[in-house]
Amino acid sequence: MAGGKGTRLLALTKDEIPKPMTPVCGKPILAWQVEQLKVNGITDIVMIIGHLGHKIQDFFGDGRAMGLRIRYIEETSPLGTAGAFYYLRPMLAGETFLLVFGDVLFDVDLARMMRFHAEKKAKATLFVHPNTHPFDSDLVVMDEEDKILAFDSKNNSRNYWYDNCVNAGLYLFDAAVCGHVSEPVKTDLEKDLLSGMIQSGQAVYAYRSPEYIKDVGTVERIKVAERELASGYIAARNLRRPQRAIFLDRDGTINKKNGLIAKEEQFELEGCAAEAIRRINASGYLAIVITNQPVVARGMCGITDVERIHNKMKTLLGREGVFLDEVCFCPHHPDKGYPEENPQYKISCHCRKPDIGMIEDCAARLHIDLSQSWMVGDTTVDIRTGKNAGTHTALVLTGDAGTDEKYNDVPDMVCADLLEAVKKIIGG
Repeated sequence: MAGGKGTRLLALTKDEIPKPMTPVCGKPILAWQVEQLKVNGITDIVMIIGHLGHKIQDFFGDGRAMGLRIRYIEETSPLGTAGAFYYLRPMLAGETFLLVFGDVLFDVDLARMMRFHAEKKAKATLFVHPNTHPFDSDLVVMDEEDKILAFDSKNNSRNYWYDNCVNAGLYLFDAAVCGHVSEPVKTDLEKDLLSGMIQSGQAVYAYRSPEYIKDVGTVERIKVAERELASGYIAARNLRRPQRAIFLDRDGTINKKNGLIAKEEQFELEGCAAEAIRRINASGYLAIVITNQPVVARGMCGITDVERIHNKMKTLLGREGVFLDEVCFCPHHPDKGYPEENPQYKISCHCRKPDIGMIEDCAARLHIDLSQSWMVGDTTVDIRTGKNAGTHTALVLTGDAGTDEKYNDVPDMVCADLLEAVKKIIGG
């Protein structure tokens, strides 16, 4: 989708080039995108152009010089974000196509997203991720299987705790989806096409990944992206490369220890938590919560209650401009059994810390090198968990401060709180 006028980028485009040709580190956004597509084995590209579209055609031509096939759909009047699907239908040879918005910079292992799309038998798959400003972003609402239930517009009044999950502007579609656009009229991808598919129960899924994809539609965002490109941060986030993670305990580490937390009003962030996670976000490490939540097995609350508490955590952190890449929890208890209303939890559990099922699952999905990662928590259980998983370990003197004394493992370091631990881990 390369037809943007780029009003917010006039200081750079001077209305002499279209928005997708705005330079980032001396190269047009669109050229960065095309290079990424080629790296991922995508060589047949259709560019939907409009305002100053001839500048794009002059730059890329038919693509043969780059080993690509590039064709164009020129909109004589704006057709929104999906109206050009009408013209796209006869140009598609395969069963699936990728849609990229022309103002996003990305470095993504698309093969993983394609496997997800195929495994879910999806009609449409949206790349989603947490961001630093969920409070003014359109959010994606999903079920436990990652099927999208709704979009929550940033213009809505949000009087609830929400998951920090944002549509990133990268999509996989079955070619048949183009048939939903029966005439070349202005059509909004989200409001007119995807929302209709969701409401009719079609298979629209969210693919969540910590890889780098950002809207660079403002001058300030381009400046940030240029710094991130130059530092190697963007390329390092691609899941083809091994990742480093800081696994975080929740109670007593991120939030204040307040007994067994079964109600959202009991949850209160540690004063340093947002700043600590801000530093993790900027460092290139993944920020992943690993927490035992036996309140479910004890019958104190249900899975949805724990998820609501976690959404409070994500909302509060989002208000501070920070995010968690993953939140994993184990609802079991080794002694209390399992409530009759939750028979699905009557299983042999390898997730509950100090077992490492949650960490192993994250490591497999996100290509995490555990030997380069850390486990940070306030109990000896957390330290034993890190030792079992092969990570480095840090004990914080908040919460239980190691007084549980269940294990004798010695942490690699002891810190006053999460912020001190993160500073020592990342160096700064």
